[in-house]
Amino acid sequence: MKIASVTIDNKNHLALYREGKLALLDNYGIKATSVAELSHDDFAKLKDINRFQDYTFSYNSIIDQKSSLLCIGLNYKSHVSEHAGGKIPETPVVFSKANNAFTGNHSIVQTGNGMHVDYEGELCVMIGKTARNVGEANALNYVLGYFIGNDVSSRLMQYKTTQFFLGKSFDNFYPNGPYISIGEINDPQNLTIQTRVNGELRQDSNTGLMIFPVNKLISYISQFMTLRPGDCISTGTPAGVIMGMPESNQKWLGKGDKVEVQITGLGKLETTFE
Repeated sequence: MKIASVTIDNKNHLALYREGKLALLDNYGIKATSVAELSHDDFAKLKDINRFQDYTFSYNSIIDQKSSLLCIGLNYKSHVSEHAGGKIPETPVVFSKANNAFTGNHSIVQTGNGMHVDYEGELCVMIGKTARNVGEANALNYVLGYFIGNDVSSRLMQYKTTQFFLGKSFDNFYPNGPYISIGEINDPQNLTIQTRVNGELRQDSNTGLMIFPVNKLISYISQFMTLRPGDCISTGTPAGVIMGMPESNQKWLGKGDKVEVQITGLGKLETTFE
């Protein structure tokens, strides 16, 4: 199933999503306001919903404001090579983004003045049940679902200090969606991931090329911190970002640029930059 968070007439809803049509969950007595709040009883009700309607709506972030977003740096060998002196990491490189960065599909992102704003198309994973000291063999059992993220980054601020956080956490710097896919992705390591800027293909890879696959990421992080339902892991980006281009070819994102990220089975995430 696919679940979206949407706004209709200034009211927020969770909805089942099917080919652009919606079934609003609150019409079926489901009171959850975020995907993370859905109960086992709620999911049982979802199986019986089959009436979808056309609505005029806008998308919200799949990640709610109470949940954590952990990001993985340098998780594709091709992307490691885009960093000066880049070395393949021995353990996952983990950092976070603030919740003010969370925004939905079709959002507008302000690039600021001279901030060297870049895109990073990524597969994002939402945790479905509390995970602590999880083994790699059963780590995927803790996944609720998958969706697309764009780890938008100010390269100027990202590398101004040794900490990535500020350069990753401008307002709306983590567009995500358009929906979360639950129970439909059998193998998260066999998905095509592509990013286009103004229609030009920039990133073209496969999640099977991750250095640390999803199960290892969940297991590794859970050795140090408790992952709770709704927490998410953005699993890293492949080669093709602006930063990896020769300096003479680097044209940072600016007014009017449109970035589209597509992943097999997860639709298309579209973001406009100003």
